[in-house]
Amino acid sequence: MENEQTAWSESILFVDDDPNIISSLKRFARSQPYKSFFANSGDEALSLMEDNFIDVVVSDMKMPKMSGDELLREVSKRYPETIRIVLSGFSEEDLILSAINEGRIWGFIQKPWNVNELIQTIDHALYTQKIVAERAILKKTLNQYEHQKKEQFQGFVGSSIVMQFIYNAIEKAAQSSASVMITGESGTGKEVTARALHDLSKRKDKPFIALNCAAIPSELMESEIFGHVKGAFSGAISNRDGAATQANGGTLFLDELAEMDINLQSKLLRFIQTGTFQRVGGNQLEEVDIRFICATNRDPITAIQDKKLREDLYYRLNVIPLNLPPLRERDNDACVLASAFLSKFAEKEDKVVIGFSSDAEKLLRGYHWPGNVRQLENAVHNAVVMSDGPLITDKCLSNALGIQPGSASIENTAQPPLAIETQEIAIDTDFGTPTNIHAMEDTPRGEVIPLAMIEEQAIKHAIDKCDGNVVRAAGLLQVSPSTLYRKIQSWEAE
Repeated sequence: MENEQTAWSESILFVDDDPNIISSLKRFARSQPYKSFFANSGDEALSLMEDNFIDVVVSDMKMPKMSGDELLREVSKRYPETIRIVLSGFSEEDLILSAINEGRIWGFIQKPWNVNELIQTIDHALYTQKIVAERAILKKTLNQYEHQKKEQFQGFVGSSIVMQFIYNAIEKAAQSSASVMITGESGTGKEVTARALHDLSKRKDKPFIALNCAAIPSELMESEIFGHVKGAFSGAISNRDGAATQANGGTLFLDELAEMDINLQSKLLRFIQTGTFQRVGGNQLEEVDIRFICATNRDPITAIQDKKLREDLYYRLNVIPLNLPPLRERDNDACVLASAFLSKFAEKEDKVVIGFSSDAEKLLRGYHWPGNVRQLENAVHNAVVMSDGPLITDKCLSNALGIQPGSASIENTAQPPLAIETQEIAIDTDFGTPTNIHAMEDTPRGEVIPLAMIEEQAIKHAIDKCDGNVVRAAGLLQVSPSTLYRKIQSWEAE
């Protein structure tokens, strides 16, 4: 049974088979700021503990049927967070000391007790129980975290705490159809994030279309998004679907949104709000169902202030914000990523490289990685290619980063690694067979073809191979799409 004070959070269970002792403890408990329970036997005490959370048990040692030692032994097994105290006589000291040494009890109070001593002992026990409970909760939380911690996730590699939050946010956001705004430095994985959001969503079986707003000239960007009709502008020889049509039912990812022309952003805003658009040169309204994911490496608020990003567009897209951490804030993820990249490139380059030296690992952890994961990937690829042994050394890695060994923490020291000199220039005119510029087909021996002509032939051939898709052609030629667009415009102007 319990006393009448039931509003207190802490709870004490007193156990004694002597009715006089129980009566004294009840009188004592009435003036104390905790909830008190009382039991006349070990069995009654265990029954009470099944239905009530008990912080501290104060038990007599000598009781019939189940002794206090047996009771507290059972309590320690069932409820290890409960603090256990013995009410003892002088003749039980050896038994009590043995119980303390074995961890079955926390402390003891001698009979007859002093009230102040009893209060101090119980207060100290309650304080100890709070610490024990907090540690138990922390341990449980850490165990749960370790159990749920992801080493890899949807194209990401890394187990740092900050990335666990990102993984969790992606999983939750993926289930929604709300727009997502991804921010973060270049190379932090914004497109990987966008792809993960799509692959984990209900739209995973529908198209995922990505457009880099910084790679396409502003005068052609509208056509890339909305498509065009035949004759809409010079070079529009047929109707062409834009990204909006291609992504219907799926996801449209607009990377580097703040680089989009500010005037086009107003048309994009209307498209997002209504789900309808018109092709360039057309007058027919088309309707699509698209989830929008956007990204920028600029600070959005600064971009708004600099008139690079429309404020209304930002707030329309920023329903679910995701800010990706730079690599330097991801604990030991740089080493984990480097090992993954090493395995990938060692196999790709057919080289026996099995790991990093201890100094190279220090460099991986200490370098500030201004280019983030993309820079790390390129540095490891370079080091795998240039390494002469089974381990990548700090010297090899430093050379790949363009820094002096030992300067890992010095920013703005990175220089591009030295390029390997080439003996002759070749153009891959058939995406498989290199052709030397001094031996082009149908060219008289000894005659040199102007480089501009070779370049034009290669670009036109690539665009033809890609069925007119300039962005794909640029990817095959390993140049920026904007470079190809400028070349095409210059040819049309001639």
